[in-house]
This record gives sequence, structure tokens and C-alpha cells, in this order.
Amino acid sequence: MSSIILLAALAVYIVFYFTYGRFLQNKLFRSHEQGDAPSVRLNDGVDFVPTHRFVLFGHHFASIAGAGPIVGPAMAIAWGWLPGLLWIWIGNVLLGAIHDYFSLVASVRYDGKSIQYVAQDVISKGTGKTFAWFILFLLVLVVGAFGDIVATQFSSGNGEIASAFLYFGIASVILGVLLYRTKLPFWFSTLIGIAMLIGAFLLAEQTGIRASKNVWYAVIFIYIVVASALPVNVLLQPRDYLNSFLLYFGILAGTVAALFSFQGFNFPAITSFSAPVIGNTPSPFWPVVPLVIACGALSGFHSLVASGTTSKQLAHEKDALFVGYGGMLTEGLLSTIVVISIAGFGSVALGDKLMKTDALTRFTESFAYMTGTLLPFISIGFMKVFSGIWISSFAMTTLDTTNRLGRYLIAEMAAPLEKKSKSLYRFISDRWVASTLAASGGMLLAWSGSYTVLWPAFSGANQLLASIGMLTVALWLRKRVHAAYTNLALIPALLLWITVTAGLLWFEIVVVPGHFMDLSNTKNVITGIVTGSINAIMLFLNLQVFWSFLKTATEGHEKIS
Repeated sequence: MSSIILLAALAVYIVFYFTYGRFLQNKLFRSHEQGDAPSVRLNDGVDFVPTHRFVLFGHHFASIAGAGPIVGPAMAIAWGWLPGLLWIWIGNVLLGAIHDYFSLVASVRYDGKSIQYVAQDVISKGTGKTFAWFILFLLVLVVGAFGDIVATQFSSGNGEIASAFLYFGIASVILGVLLYRTKLPFWFSTLIGIAMLIGAFLLAEQTGIRASKNVWYAVIFIYIVVASALPVNVLLQPRDYLNSFLLYFGILAGTVAALFSFQGFNFPAITSFSAPVIGNTPSPFWPVVPLVIACGALSGFHSLVASGTTSKQLAHEKDALFVGYGGMLTEGLLSTIVVISIAGFGSVALGDKLMKTDALTRFTESFAYMTGTLLPFISIGFMKVFSGIWISSFAMTTLDTTNRLGRYLIAEMAAPLEKKSKSLYRFISDRWVASTLAASGGMLLAWSGSYTVLWPAFSGANQLLASIGMLTVALWLRKRVHAAYTNLALIPALLLWITVTAGLLWFEIVVVPGHFMDLSNTKNVITGIVTGSINAIMLFLNLQVFWSFLKTATEGHEKIS
């Protein structure tokens, strides 16, 4: 069964990339006919930096993935392996890949400006402002959810994961120097980087750094402030490029193991329509699934990365298919491997404890058993450590990219102050101040709660953003590209908007009150109040944006072909 599922996934992704993806690139966008990208015309050496497409793919994928394509499917296995897998595949090729690719190209054609700027242009100025607040709340939830995941990973075991983070950071700075400040060939610098990556991994196994979870919250806070304020090619970009090799190894090991295991699934295809997925509460598969499986199928956060950092580094628009569309399909493959490892090997690795463990343990134990028993020269113990480092490295990448996006957004939202008080504007928009402001709310939320509660709140807001982002690009296609292709984004966007709005209403009515009422646990109460309030505000903003979209969509349009 594992072999069949993996082959089916590979066939779906390869066929869609070389047919549908190439059609969009050559017929709809005609990317090969476009002029210089913003990274070339606006090169400033800090944010706008022309980047080799393989380096940029590593940065983009590491930023959009984080722990998302792992945590979501590992939680959704409670419904059985089939429902989650179908959502991953269908959502990936019909929603996620289109969303990511369209958002990236739209941003490139707006000189690297954000998706909310595009919304302001094609819908209304008021929508752009509402969109900005919507995104700011989402970024807080992202930092909260992933911050807690990373702190949990760093404080577990013997500290190998935390050590690896430190050594990876040092190796990344060195690689940045090699790539941008020496005349070494790109391939040779890459080989040195890979050697440093392997050395950092081996050294981390021998020198674990132990500290409490609260200490790691503080360390993570400081790190993401610094990483998001430094020039992109000093730390963030080379670190993500190095991390991409962890991804390649993990996906390759998982793919080979799954392909040749010929392992039947010993976990039910379907367990229950309303399995206890979120907070031990019976959670109906529809409309709750997008609140659980986000990044592996579809993620609004991806449009923020695509239009926030990636579009400013894309050397040529024609690279957008490889980076944006290909990156999303790769994420779907990763989520497929997660489902295969848990459904095929989870019961063997964890026995009757499988569904009693958290999502991260569920994956690391199952994946380690699958790869460690089937691949020569790789032990289960080694793969357990690797899995933990893999998750934390990508989650940390999402954290510093998110905070960088928050810095951009705060500076953009503060722009009206420039006319009233230039000194106040300069203070708020200062990259160090804006980075600190962006990190503060999210890390406070991470300290107050658990990712098992923060995750669906983040995912729901994330998917609302995806639906609004797709509504935006639908109008962009109609007004600025080619009206005949509007429905490629519009139809899936409307279906997604209905589903996610219903799911978030369920979360607000069913899950949030339980945390308000648990007075014995102060952190639960804080989490319930904060997530419930943010969720309610975002639902209100969501309705505002959707109403503005409807008004604009019914006013007639200009057709530009």
C-alpha cells in the first residue's frame, strides 16, 4: 500500500507540473516575455537581491513549510489516513499550487509589493488596510504556534536539537560570505556548505545544550528579532538554503523507504467523521479539515512569503513556476510521506500509544522506524534525532521569515504617520524596532499556550487568508492579465471561503469556550481569551473583505489580454 500511495502522489505532482503549470507559465502569464524582475531593477543589497533559483527554492520552501506539512497530517490521522490524504492531494493541485504561483507572479508585477497592496489596487484602499490588519493578526498566531513548537523541541531530549540550531546558524553566516563576498564558484560554495551542515549535525549529537522551555522562549525571541533585521543574504537566505538539504535528505529517505517497503497500512482508512482531533473535542472532518491540514494542501501564509520575501529575490519571472508552483507540490509530497509513515509504521513504532502521543512524536517515531529499518547504514536512533532537528530547523525558518514579514507590514502600516510625525514614523519603521514589535505579541502567545490549541487557530486564519488571497488574484487576473482565466482562482476561492468560515465559527463556538472555563489552568484561560478574541476579530475582518470583493466583482470590469 505504501508503494502504491507514493507512486500515485509522484504521478499526480509530476503530471500537473509539466502540463497545467507549464500552461499557466507560457499561455497565461507569458513569463518568458517579461523584462527585468524587481530584484534586478530595485537591487538594494538588503531585501531586493537577485538570487539563483536553487538557492531561492531552498529559502522559499523552508519558509513556507516549517513544521506545517508535518504537524497537520499527523494530527489529521485521527480521522483515518484516507480523508487527510485526499485533502492533501486535491487541495494541493487545485488550490495550493495555484494560490502560491499566482501570488508570486502578481507580486513580481507589482515590483515586489505585498499581496495586500495588490488587494488595495484591484478591490479598494479600505480593503488593503483591512487586509493588513488581518495579516498582522495571522503573523502573531504563526509566531505563537511555531514558537511553542520550537521551544518544545529545544527543551526535549539531550539538547541535540538546540545545539544543531546554533551550529547551523554559524555555518549559514559562513556560507553567506562564501556565496556573496568571495569569487568561489556557486557549486563549490554549496559543497562547503553541505560539509558544514553534516559537521554541525554530528557535533550537535555530542554537545547538547540543555535549558528550560522558558529560557528557549527568550532565546527564540532574540534570534528572530536579529534574523529578521539583518540583510537577507547574511543569515536568512543561506540558512534556508542549507536547511533545504535537510529537506532533500528527509524526502529522499522517506520516498525510498516508502517506495520499497511494500508495507500495508495497519491504521484504519477512516475512523470517524467526528474524531477527537482538536483539543480532544469531537471535530467534524468538514468543515474542520482546513483548520488542521494547512501547509501540505494550501496555506495563505505562502502568499505572504511569496509576496514578502521571495518576489524580491526572484532573478527572472520565469523562475516563479519552479519556486512557487514546484515548492507547493514538493510540500504535498512531504505531507504524503508523513501520512504513509504514520499509517504504515506508527502502530509498529508506538503500539497502542500511537494516538496517545502528540503529533510531533507521532511523526518522529513513525518516520524513524520506517527509514531506520528499511535503509542500510541508517539507524532508528539517528533518524529520531534527524527528524527532531528537521522539524525544529524548518519551524525556526518559518519564525524568522514571519517576523521579517511582520517588520515589513508594521513599516507599511505606519506610513500615514510620516506626514504627521516623521520622527515617530522613523522610530516605528526602524527595522530593529519593527522586528521587536512583530516578535513580542507572538512569543507572548507562545508562552501562554500549547500548539495543539494554537494550531487550529493559526490554520483557520491561515486558510481564510488563502481564500481572500485567491479572491484578490482572481480580480487581478480579470483586471490586469486576462479575464477569461478568472475562474481558475475564483471558483476554488469561493468554495474554500465557505468551508474555512464555517470551520472557524465552529472553533469559536465549540473549542474556545472550553478554555475560558478551565479556571484551574491560567495559561489555558489566557490562550482561550487571546485566540478567541483574535479569531472573532479576524472573522469580522474576513466578512468586511468579502463584502468589498462582492461589490467590486459586480461593478463590471476591464478586459486586458
